[in-house]
Amino acid sequence: MENAYDKCLTEMFSLRRFGIKLGLDIIDGMLEGLGHPEKSYSCIHVAGTNGKGSIASALAAILHAAGHRVGLYTSPHLVRFNERICINNTQISDRGVIEAYEAVKAVAPKDREPTFFEYSTAMALYAFAKAGVNWAVIETGMGGRLDATNILSPELCIISNVSLEHRLYLGNTVAQIAAEKGGIIKPNIPTVTGVHQKSAIEMIENIAAEKKAPLFRRGSDFRVRRKNGTDGNFKFTYHGLDNKWADLHSSLRGIHQLDNAALVLAGCEVLMRKGVSLSFEDIKPGLENVRWPGRLEILETRPEILIDGAHNLIAARRLAAFLSDYGRNRKVTLVIGILDDKPYKAMLKSLVPLCDHIIATRPVIERSLPASTLAGIAMEMTDQVEVIDDVSSAVVRAMEVTPETGIICIAGSLYVAGEAIAALEGMSVPVAV
Repeated sequence: MENAYDKCLTEMFSLRRFGIKLGLDIIDGMLEGLGHPEKSYSCIHVAGTNGKGSIASALAAILHAAGHRVGLYTSPHLVRFNERICINNTQISDRGVIEAYEAVKAVAPKDREPTFFEYSTAMALYAFAKAGVNWAVIETGMGGRLDATNILSPELCIISNVSLEHRLYLGNTVAQIAAEKGGIIKPNIPTVTGVHQKSAIEMIENIAAEKKAPLFRRGSDFRVRRKNGTDGNFKFTYHGLDNKWADLHSSLRGIHQLDNAALVLAGCEVLMRKGVSLSFEDIKPGLENVRWPGRLEILETRPEILIDGAHNLIAARRLAAFLSDYGRNRKVTLVIGILDDKPYKAMLKSLVPLCDHIIATRPVIERSLPASTLAGIAMEMTDQVEVIDDVSSAVVRAMEVTPETGIICIAGSLYVAGEAIAALEGMSVPVAV
């Protein structure tokens, strides 16, 4: 018999992933029924193709370090739903999930069933108000303009970057997708962005100008410069809107985290301009202590395990850049599963040549590609390929074929990362001494 927590999650997971049409009417009605909890605190809204979770978690960590009570809403979760809703860097409790779900269910419309994401968004905004946060950092789910999170009236908007993704819903060109993500820009509200493609930045600039929203661009209004160090352990200097901050370090691995850190720090400067209680003494430790699981996360086991969602081409290329350095002169086993709406051939071509053994797998989600499809492409580049559909079994096999001095890289989808993490939690894996 299901307990109350499992029952509410079963009901939520039975909801459709996207609505009959994307829009804000349903979420607005639900929040009205809840007394508009999102109006009881200040918000930061983060959109973008890649990096938005890292940026959101870093901002939440910094605001918390500054003494603020902070809510953080991200998606998807890796292992448990509770990961999506955090308060002061702590996941919501099971009881908190139940209370939020019951509150939202009581006001949900009867004429059109809300989507899973509308439900979870309303639950997060309700939970933050109930917990008395004064800041909430909210990551978009998909796109921006018609995303359920765009019901917010934020103090700051951040658009990390833009590339081709979710074309069925967002458009077939970078400019069209930029228009969707730029839909989070609000009248007179500052926006920070790392978008760089000409057509995309023109779109973002036009939207910002139309809404009279101050726009700050990485590379022109602020920048970072890396100092010496390895890819996973380097310091950098930030040249910003009002400040120059030296000897900074992010706990998040990968050279691409420099770009994300630049957006985080520019966002902090915008907040400081608005009079938010925040200082360099808060920013530095907040940046150094942020955690974002499943993204270039290294487990100090034997063999070492590297887990990275790497769920699209940009992320796969970033993982490849990291592996080419970190995995040099070491045996690397790649456990990979990819969803059917991703450019899997290009993703595999980025990663397979860097690895000695490939295990194609498939996460438990309808949109995942058959492992045999991935294996067929990988076999064009190497003959060291296996097919193991179950992610947990694929991880076990990787530990069998990888020497203790090697690396197991688990990648291709956040769903694969989540299933692997859940499997590892139930295993007795040797820890490096």
